[in-house]
Formats: sequence, C-alpha cells, structure tokens
Amino acid sequence: FVLTLCVLCRFSSAYTVAPPPISPATKLPNNIYDWRGQQVRWQMAGDPNAEKAVVLVHGLFVNADHWRHTLKGLADAGYRAYALDLLGSGYSSKPSPWDVDVSNNVNGERGRFLEDEATESRLEDVKTRAKGPSVLPKIKLGTSGGGERLDCDVDLRHPLGSPYNFYTWGEQIADFTQDIVLKNKNEKATLVCNSIGTMSSLQSVLDEPDLFDGVFVICPNFRELHSAEIPLAKVSMPILRSVQKLLRSKGQGLFDKLAKPSIVKEILMEPYHVSDAVDDELVDVLLTPLLTPGASDIVFDTLSYSAGPLPEQQLSDPAFPTESCPVWVTYGDKDPWTPGKRVEALGKMPCVEKVVAFKNVGHCPHDEAPELVNPLLLDFLKRIESGS
Repeated sequence: FVLTLCVLCRFSSAYTVAPPPISPATKLPNNIYDWRGQQVRWQMAGDPNAEKAVVLVHGLFVNADHWRHTLKGLADAGYRAYALDLLGSGYSSKPSPWDVDVSNNVNGERGRFLEDEATESRLEDVKTRAKGPSVLPKIKLGTSGGGERLDCDVDLRHPLGSPYNFYTWGEQIADFTQDIVLKNKNEKATLVCNSIGTMSSLQSVLDEPDLFDGVFVICPNFRELHSAEIPLAKVSMPILRSVQKLLRSKGQGLFDKLAKPSIVKEILMEPYHVSDAVDDELVDVLLTPLLTPGASDIVFDTLSYSAGPLPEQQLSDPAFPTESCPVWVTYGDKDPWTPGKRVEALGKMPCVEKVVAFKNVGHCPHDEAPELVNPLLLDFLKRIESGS
C-alpha cells in the first residue's frame, strides 16, 4: 500500500498551493499559520472561547481533513478542536527535501545530535537542547506477537538529511500549539494522533512537556520500513535503499496509471476495514493535495525515511512526563498494519494508562467508526480535566 501511494505523486518544484477557503470535508474555514517561513494549513471547530483545547495530528499521506468526524464530535461536546497539516502534507508548504537553505531553517534534527556540534556552530537559530547520539543503542522494542526485542539500535537521523522527519513535525506541533492554540501561559492542550502522527506527537511532548496534558493515540505505526524493524537489516537495507532510489527517480509511469480516484478508492480499502467510510469525499480530500506541486518529492522522501524515533523508545524515555501527561492507546482489531498484540504491550509503559481495542475497524477508527472513538476520546478528556 505504501509503495502504491508513493507513486500517486511525481517530481515538481516545491511549493505552496492555497487551500480552498472552506474545507469540503469539514465545512470549516481553512486558515494559514506562518511557520519558519512556510505555510501551514489549519482548521478550528467549536467555540473559540471554549476553555479546553485539543490538537489533532494526522498520519501518513493524509491531512487535517482526515479528522472530519473528530472535529465535529469535539466541537459538539464543547471543546476547541484544531487540526493542522504537517509540513509537506495537505495544503501546507512543500519545500524541496534537498533545499539546503530551507532545511537549515526548519529541520528539527538540528541541534539534537552530538556528532553535529562542530558544523552546527556556524548556523543561526539552532534550538539549545540536550544533545544525544544519532543512533540509540540497546533499545527495547516490541514484536508483532507482543514480545520484546532487546538491544536494538535505533537510528534517529533521516538518511538523506531531509527536513521531513518526526523532529521537524514535533517542533511544528509545539510551535503551532504555543502560537495559535493556547490562550494563556497556564493552559495546556491535549494531543490526539493517528498512525505515524504518533511519533510526531510524542516527540512534541518530549521536547515541550509544559504545553501538553495528555496524548490519545489511535493506531500507532511501528514503522515497518525503519532500519530497526527490517529483518536482517545488513542484507535487506541496501536492497530497500535501491528500491527507494528507483521510486524517487522513475515513478512517473506508475503514477500515471494509479492517480485516478477509482484506483485510490480501491487502495484505501486495505487499511480501512469499514468500506462504507471510503466515500468520494474522503478520496477527494486525500488525493487532491497529493497532486499539488512538490507533493511527489515529499512522498518519495518519506518512503526513504528508514530512521527516526519509535513508539516504545519514546514512551520509555526517562524524559517523558509520565505524571503530567498520561497516554491512552487505541487500535482497530482489524488493522492490517498495526499488530494488536504489540499495541497491547505498550500498556506496560508507566505513562500508558489504558489500551483499548475497537472491534471490527481498521487503521483509521476515527474515520471508520467515530461512534466508537469519539465517546472514548471524551472520556479521556474528562480524565484529563479531572486529574484522575
């Protein structure tokens, strides 16, 4: 599925395409946030004066419109709900992954790794933070059967040096929350995330714990293309790199064959178990931004991102604010991508209070079965507000 979606876009220059004034999926105004010289599309549902705010973080190759049912559910319950397009997704800017000037300005990997101290001393506006190695040794990760793999090396650095990584997106989420969402210094926001939006959200909490009071995870992604997840990586990774390079350079023919709404609708039937949820509106709001200039470069670049943080590593990080930022994790029991037993094992983490399986739904329960997800999300928000 991932390889197929990756050819739905093709090379072009970066860069920014204005969104429609009103989202056809959510019927909400599309707003623009200027972040580090880049455009970020966002939407807000609910009373702008509502006391409690929730930030929704989308998954792979989708955008803020994927939260069409969640935005409405939260607004109807009296919350301020925000959904944003991560850099390179939806109607946010799509600068070239190889634009050094842009990368130096937005790349969240800057200032993180000990190996980069000498070169980064010449750059301006690098965040001051505790640095660590770019490869974390001896990390405990999970297995599809719910077991453990010990002594895994987790490579954190994007292999191509691209700014499209979880550190960049984590910083984007934190800055958006601080600049747009929060009304005063004492307020905190709750994060809701799906799929690979999980790593971006957890990284945002690790970076800026004072901004957030909880994380509600929907179907975490364990990054099957990560070097720490690939079996026999020393043999397999060179082959994978060759495939990634081929797709980056010669994806046009396959794109021409697959970039059709009917085919995209068929492709979406794999992660979606509830087929009725794959309607024409969903196909339109997901496919249309993928066909905008610059999107193809980011899609192929994301496919080449065989590194970065992983959920078990982030949730077990000693810096995670367990007491002030509880985590609930959910998944669909028919999800073909997220092994249920591995998700259940996350319940062993001190910060994870609860793991819940949604019956008869796939990788996108919030869109497939909002009648199941929204009530549990509201329970989580009540738990946050009550403090217990």
